[in-house]
Amino acid sequence: MKKIIYLIAGIGIIVDQITKFLASIYLDNIDIIPGFFSLTYVENKGAAWGILNNSTIVLVGISVIVLLLISKYISSTIEFTKLSVVSYGLLIGGIFGNLIDRIFRGFVIDFLNFNILGYNFPVFNIADTMIVIGVILMFIEVIGDTYGNKSRKK
Repeated sequence: MKKIIYLIAGIGIIVDQITKFLASIYLDNIDIIPGFFSLTYVENKGAAWGILNNSTIVLVGISVIVLLLISKYISSTIEFTKLSVVSYGLLIGGIFGNLIDRIFRGFVIDFLNFNILGYNFPVFNIADTMIVIGVILMFIEVIGDTYGNKSRKK
């Protein structure tokens, strides 16, 4: 199962880097669904919602620490559920995808731009999507374990 985690991460990194490369060459601003979704090239020097702007070294450090902690946990864990395999694979792939940008470009390329009910959501990328989905899956597993085990004990 550990190999599958790293396979998912590797595929995610490749897809993320290819889409960012293509965005850097071809994108400026393309309306896909006018008023709702566009592809917009953005160079993000911070994290989501502009936090830690121009703090590349801090963000690189945080990413490396999180990757090391996840890798240590994976190496010490014997059994994984299918959900945790996907979750860890997406998390590693997403964190590593943005880490590559920060190290080699000094910023992260974002290009997915949504306007939801008049709110222009922060522009994001595939790596960000993998991180969010990975965290959601992890949350589902933790909640399922917590409440599932309690209901089985009664």
